[in-house]
Amino acid sequence: MTMSVTSIIRFASAQPPVESYQVAPEKRIAGNPTQQLQNHYSSPCNQFHSGIWQSESGAWKINYTEYEYCEILEGTSVITDLEGQSQTFSVGDRFIIPAGFQGVWQVVTPCRKVYVIFEQNSRL
Repeated sequence: MTMSVTSIIRFASAQPPVESYQVAPEKRIAGNPTQQLQNHYSSPCNQFHSGIWQSESGAWKINYTEYEYCEILEGTSVITDLEGQSQTFSVGDRFIIPAGFQGVWQVVTPCRKVYVIFEQNSRL
């Protein structure tokens, strides 16, 4: 199948709906941050997604079943693993969180990021 240039998704001109939600109470550690998700693309097989995510300050437990590439556009976040080791990410930082990672995501100052997610098919 050949795709034309019109199939390219430019984030600046695409305006998908914004979904607002709260962190689930069982995951919440600090605060009650409102988060917003603007998914610009999901593949037909529903394993690949990309868009913009943002969150108010707070902290919550994370348990990644997917691989996620992140690029921080605004704010500062600290990600801590189960052993207590942490890394701080701020504007311009690009990183990948591997499937299987567990820990805590803390938004120190309101954060906005580009995300690219790949959820491996369980049959592989």
